Amino acid sequence: MNINDWIDSQKDAITKDLQKCIQIRSVYEDDKSGYPYGEKVQKCLQYVLNLAKGMGFSVQNWENHIGWCEYGNGPKMVAVLGHLDVVPEGEGWSIPPYEGRVTDGKIYGRGSMDDKGPTIAALYALKAIKESGLPLKHRIRILFGVNEETGSADMKFYIKNGGEIPVMGFTPDGEYPVINGEKGLITEEYTKKLTQSGNIKLLHLQGGTAHNIVPNHAMAEFTCSPILIEKALALKEEKVTVSRTGTGFKIEAAGIGAHGGTPWEGENAIGRLMLSLSHLPLTGDTAQAIQFLAEKIGMECDGKSLKIAMEDQDSGPLTFNLGIVSGDEHKIYVKINYRYPVSKSFDDCGPIVEKAFAEAGFERTSLIHKKSLYMAPDSELVQKLLKVYRQQTGQDAKPKCIGGGTYAKTIPNTLAFGPIFPGDEVREHKPDEFMEISRLIENCKIIAAAMYELAK
Repeated sequence: MNINDWIDSQKDAITKDLQKCIQIRSVYEDDKSGYPYGEKVQKCLQYVLNLAKGMGFSVQNWENHIGWCEYGNGPKMVAVLGHLDVVPEGEGWSIPPYEGRVTDGKIYGRGSMDDKGPTIAALYALKAIKESGLPLKHRIRILFGVNEETGSADMKFYIKNGGEIPVMGFTPDGEYPVINGEKGLITEEYTKKLTQSGNIKLLHLQGGTAHNIVPNHAMAEFTCSPILIEKALALKEEKVTVSRTGTGFKIEAAGIGAHGGTPWEGENAIGRLMLSLSHLPLTGDTAQAIQFLAEKIGMECDGKSLKIAMEDQDSGPLTFNLGIVSGDEHKIYVKINYRYPVSKSFDDCGPIVEKAFAEAGFERTSLIHKKSLYMAPDSELVQKLLKVYRQQTGQDAKPKCIGGGTYAKTIPNTLAFGPIFPGDEVREHKPDEFMEISRLIENCKIIAAAMYELAK
């Protein structure tokens, strides 16, 4: 049977298997289960490995850090890199995030697009190649990652322990036609200790769910004198509400969620909250922290006030996201994520940011840096993937650079390829994430064609 015809015949099976995969809330948790990324993530990995085994593929679970299935023979291997972990669901869903509901030709749920849908599609693409009986020169391996959203420790484990490097490969976790460049990613955590005094004191501060999601809600609660309560209640700002509490008041700010790689598509609720709080008569450490976050970040997404705004022709401007904030009477914690252009480096922005936070009394407590990735447009891998895209879609296309970070940064000889088509809405990390069933099947066909092109 023709590969595309076989994939069409499996539409219902692909959809049902993806639904079951979405129903596992595979968010990273330090749950003391003994599994490196938590029990739910492990459950999702085992579910997909069982699927692959049922299709007749050899499977491997490497100490619960990563798994894979493989088909074919030969001394060399080409790879497809998918991930089964997801970011937290966050707020604002109109459909349950882990139901896997299908309606109006779409499958909804956290991970439907990023990256469970494309990973299940890759598994069926490999099965289609197996059913076709087409001869292969190289083995094809699908790596099932489980820590892409929180540091890619899975792929680091794979490399560190001598995992086989593909001669070529791709991850269906970006955009079409093919991503030949990815901005450098920096994720940092900062903490500032508070010694509070005066007539108004911070009790609780909270906003955001992940460093790579533009937060859509943030709140702060204060205790203060009755006169200051009335002043706070008089604040009138867009998408900001103030309410009275037993000992003071609470301020809440609303935003619009978006992927951290495209922060201009959202509105940062934490930044909006900081700008509102900066109008309050705060004192001491609390005032210093709030003023810094309001003046140097606010709702900016380009790092301009931090003096790290930069851009290049290939990948565009640096992007900045204030993803998480939390605090109490004794400290304030923030987690930020910024992405620099492919022609720049950490030294062009990292030291500047750390110095600015230090001058405001914050101490950096964590740093994760993924260098930028760039592969020339005329390289063999770029040209092969472009060829597949053009043949499958009939569209002429050129490679592009993105702000998102994928497994291509961690595994040599790989690039991001799909699943988002030009002009489609970017839905990753947003409420009501979905993937059209037609796009799921179309991706399956393109992935199968790309597998064969690299392995034949």
